[in-house]
Amino acid sequence: MTPRVLEKYKTEICPALMKEFGYKNVMQLPRLEKIVVNIGVGDAKLDIKFMDAAIAELRAITGQQPLLKRAKKSVAGFKVREGMPVGCTVTLRGVRMWEFLDRLVSLALPSIKDFQGVSRRGFDGRGNYNLGLREQLIFPEISYDKVIRSRGMNVSIVTTAKNDEEAYALLKGMGMPFNR
Repeated sequence: MTPRVLEKYKTEICPALMKEFGYKNVMQLPRLEKIVVNIGVGDAKLDIKFMDAAIAELRAITGQQPLLKRAKKSVAGFKVREGMPVGCTVTLRGVRMWEFLDRLVSLALPSIKDFQGVSRRGFDGRGNYNLGLREQLIFPEISYDKVIRSRGMNVSIVTTAKNDEEAYALLKGMGMPFNR
């Protein structure tokens, strides 16, 4: 079974992008390459159970086992030594990527209180989009009772678009709620 966002991409978005940008070949079309979800866990230096909770929550949200990230250098100001766990990350591709994007756009983002849309300033100039979320509780997979601490996450959407205009048209077609 194909995810509904992928079906929408193939049937509606591709023809619209070909017409809008004047592409002659379907291989020129921008498409999603991967989605990377990161959670920084600064509290892991105090107690490792914070890291275990972050890994379990990220696994529930994405459906994939997160990778533990360790500090590359010691930073005395942050009380971090080299090799200490500082965060976790997941790289989504294929079907899981499309399903996560669908849940993010249709369930998680609209459940944010006083949501006005995501910022258009999250593009990096090369067709990729970064989105910061303040808490993990916006995802329906996370139970409020089991959360030890509310923590934010970064979602990076990597596309094959050549510029921000193409990436904006691609994400807007997929239902990303941009503000004005």
